[in-house]
Amino acid sequence: MRPSTDPANMAELNRLLRGGPFHLALRAALAARGLPLQRVQHRLAAQGIKVGVTSLSYWQQGARRPRQPESLRAVTALERILELPDGALVRLLAVPDPASVAGPAARPAGRSYRALFSGGGTVERLLDGMELPPDGGLHSLGHHERVRIGAAGELRVRESQQIVRAHRDGVDRYLAVHHGDPGCDVSRVRVTAYENCRTGRVRCHPEAGVVVAELLFDARLRRGDTYVFGYGVEDGTGPRSGEYVRGFSYAGGQYMLQVRFDASALPVRCRRFARTGPDAPRTGLADLTPSGRHRAVHLVEQSVRRGILGIAWDWD
Repeated sequence: MRPSTDPANMAELNRLLRGGPFHLALRAALAARGLPLQRVQHRLAAQGIKVGVTSLSYWQQGARRPRQPESLRAVTALERILELPDGALVRLLAVPDPASVAGPAARPAGRSYRALFSGGGTVERLLDGMELPPDGGLHSLGHHERVRIGAAGELRVRESQQIVRAHRDGVDRYLAVHHGDPGCDVSRVRVTAYENCRTGRVRCHPEAGVVVAELLFDARLRRGDTYVFGYGVEDGTGPRSGEYVRGFSYAGGQYMLQVRFDASALPVRCRRFARTGPDAPRTGLADLTPSGRHRAVHLVEQSVRRGILGIAWDWD
């Protein structure tokens, strides 16, 4: 395939290759060569590089940036396929993503998973493998979470309904993280999409008891759009549980947590608490009393702060 001979198109491509951003340069190179994404994918596959058409589409839209070694290998191959100078696209990846540059709609810096959980490094590696921004391009407006504790005191099910707003164009998914109790069997944990989404890729780390699930929206959001979706996680594989926590990398949004206990296994005491990190002391302690018929306790935070919120209970 010969390069485009349109002087205006080539001038624009050369300008973008000099200054970026990466996604616009990639888009211009694809247009200049007249290559559809399916054909590009086939040429990459012929070189032993596995990249989906969806990922290629996200790269040229700016919804994702290639970061993993296999993805960077694909970018180097793209330079050859698109007849670009060596390093022309890879160099642009060293330039900060314009969407991350501070501005009126930019999101404040958040806390890493490492700062929230002792196993946060494992979570970050699983998330990096999904190649999404740290917050997925979404603000949380509201999160209602319901947890059921079984007859043996185990965490059986948690159900989540979330309200989010996109702060960038092209967002069409969310990454849900489940931390099982020590000793759980992540191979038996099931993630189910309930409302306005479907389950995509699922990644597990057995030693850390972590499951990361991709929830694909039924629509692609534009900046400023709101969206409501719901999903559930069936566990029941761990030992007797003593607390349930939710970490917040970013401030803002309402959070409601309800924990419901089996009638045959009621705790003797329940408490709400907050914590700034995995080794920090519990603060904001408040006793909670399970309601008689529903055997449930709950907390509501109107505007969450960065850190950890949870409910802990004692069995005896």
